[in-house]
Amino acid sequence: MTRTPVILDVDTGIDDAYAILFAARHPDLNLLGVTCVDGNTNVDQVVTNTLLVLDAAGVGDVPVARGAVRPLLGKSHYAEYVHGADGMGDLGLPPSARKVDGRSAVELIRDLIENSATPVTLIPLAPLTNIALFLRAFPETAKKLKGITLMGGSASAGNATPAAEFNIWHDPEAAAIVFQSGVPITMYGLDVFMRPGITSGEAERLKKSSDPSGVFAGSLIAAFIERIGSPVTIGDAGAVIAVVAPELITYKKFDVVVDTSSGPARGQTICDRRPPLELDIEPLRLADSANVDVALDLDVEAIRQLWLSTVDSNW
Repeated sequence: MTRTPVILDVDTGIDDAYAILFAARHPDLNLLGVTCVDGNTNVDQVVTNTLLVLDAAGVGDVPVARGAVRPLLGKSHYAEYVHGADGMGDLGLPPSARKVDGRSAVELIRDLIENSATPVTLIPLAPLTNIALFLRAFPETAKKLKGITLMGGSASAGNATPAAEFNIWHDPEAAAIVFQSGVPITMYGLDVFMRPGITSGEAERLKKSSDPSGVFAGSLIAAFIERIGSPVTIGDAGAVIAVVAPELITYKKFDVVVDTSSGPARGQTICDRRPPLELDIEPLRLADSANVDVALDLDVEAIRQLWLSTVDSNW
C-alpha cells in the first residue's frame, strides 16, 4: 500500500504535539516534513517544541523549517494560558539534538511537493500565515497539491471570540488567501474538535507504557488535564486522522468565506448553511467564497482508539 505523503504546518502547542506523534507513527502516512509558524507561542519556541516531539515519536530525519514570526497584519496573540509558558505544559523537557532545516518554511513546502512522486496533502494545524505565503510565492507548485486539510474555523461558534476559532482569528487575512486559493479544502473545525477526549485514567496508563511515545503523550495529557480539566481533546490530531481515516468523519459541503473586517466577527468562517430551497430562491451568494468540505460529525470512539493505538504501540 502506498503511504500518503503529508506535510504538517504547526504552532506546537500541546495538541499539535498529539498530531505530530500520530502523523509520524501511523504506517499509512509518510510525514515528509514539518513547518513551524507563530501561533500558540512564538515561532522559535514552536521549532524547539516540534523537534522534541519528533524525538518522542522515534522517527528519523524529518526536516523541520522555521516560518513566519507574526501574522500578515496585526500582532500575535499567544495561548500560553492553555499550553504553558513554553507551549508544552511547562514540563521542563531537555532540548533536542535535531537540527533545523536551513530552508524557510515556504521553501521547504515547495521542495517537498515538487520532489514527491505522489500528490501531497498539506495539513495546517496552526494560523495559516505560512500557507498563505507559500500560495502567493509558488502558485504553480500549489496546483500540484492533492488538497489542504486544516484544523481551523467553525460552522457554528468560536473560541478565541464568540464568532471566531483561534487559528483563523490569529491571521484572518492569511486564512482568506488560503480559502480563496482554489486548492481543495477540508475544514476540521470546532464543530468536532472537542469531542474525541482522553481521560486522566488513560493518561496514567500511557505514562506507564514501555513505548517512549506513549509516555510522552501521557505526560502532555496529564499536564493539560491539570491545567484545564478532564478529559482533554486530542484536538489537532483529528485533522490528521481525517486524512488517513476519512470514513470516520461526516462532512457536508458549504460555501465558506473568512471575515477579515475589524468588527466582532473578525476571523469567523462564515458557512452558508441555508437549505437548498432558500439558495434556489435567493440569488445573493457569498462573495469570494470557497466550496469546502466541513466536518460536522465523527465516530468519536473509533478516532480515540485509533489515536491511542498509534501513539502507543502497547495500547
